[in-house]
Amino acid sequence: MRARNELEESPMIGQANATAHIGFYLVPQFSMIAFASAIEPLRMANQLTGSQHYRWSLISSDGQPVTCSNGITMAPHFDTKTRERFDAVFVCSGVNIHRLDDEPGIQWLKQLDKAGTVLGAVCTGTHLLARAELLNDRRCTIHWENLASTREQFPQLVISPELFEIDKDRYTCAGGTAPMDMLLCEIRKKHGADLATRISEQFMCERIRDQNDRQRVPLTQRIGASQPKLAEAVSLMEANIEEPMTLDELSHHVGLSRRQLERLFQRYLQCVPTRYYLELRLERARQLLLQTSMPIVDIALACGFISAPHFSKCYRDTFSIPPRDERRRAAGLLDDSVVTKATRVS
Repeated sequence: MRARNELEESPMIGQANATAHIGFYLVPQFSMIAFASAIEPLRMANQLTGSQHYRWSLISSDGQPVTCSNGITMAPHFDTKTRERFDAVFVCSGVNIHRLDDEPGIQWLKQLDKAGTVLGAVCTGTHLLARAELLNDRRCTIHWENLASTREQFPQLVISPELFEIDKDRYTCAGGTAPMDMLLCEIRKKHGADLATRISEQFMCERIRDQNDRQRVPLTQRIGASQPKLAEAVSLMEANIEEPMTLDELSHHVGLSRRQLERLFQRYLQCVPTRYYLELRLERARQLLLQTSMPIVDIALACGFISAPHFSKCYRDTFSIPPRDERRRAAGLLDDSVVTKATRVS
């Protein structure tokens, strides 16, 4: 995890009071659920307000229909030779992206970048942006199944395991319904928390997840099945949130020295055990904060913090927002602009 100021650094898509034109570049075998999760929040924003805040177009490499992974075929409006102007273009892909030979698409994406177009990706579309060398100085993410292979192929990239990343003019997200959260956060930033909340309610989403939410990556997928001691240590952490174990206690239970355990965490999870444990507790606290009405002091105690002030400090240091404001923002009572100002002051 890291403290975030993307709301301050990243631009909005399109001009404040103008219709934003968003292109969706469809790659063969793209994920339908990821594509729909990206486009439906835009449609609902228009429907609920009675205004055309967004319009969208579909593009394919050669202008021919594209078949997604479930067999449904979509007809595009343009090919990559189009001179149509877009405020943003999102690459939509899915399975077998590593086998795709799409030089026309790569060259078109590079042209869009030179023209100042916001570029994004849903599901495995990040892979194509990486091949076009358009993510070299940006944080990005991709579906958890592709995390290891993408990191291996593009070692220069900073690839996070989170649901989505908005870094300046790059929007990337995992598959499934993660694009909906990314676009709802964009709508909230541009048109206010009330509209984003109303859209979420229309789609019966429990809450709008944001950039601090990680993908639920199976631990065995992240570290492999060859590290049972590490998996056992993490399981012990997850089972002891309210009364955290000490590092010596963890080491004793898994049958390793303290130094050996630290080396395992550093090698496979890129952090020390105490930091990983703290992040687990804060993630649990965030779930309770956003999904229950428990008092903050009770959440703090339930997640192993000695006091509410100590919990609030750790929470703000990690998520760049105090827990009370996090809950108010999720309820639509606090705009992102207020959060950004508070973060800048602190």
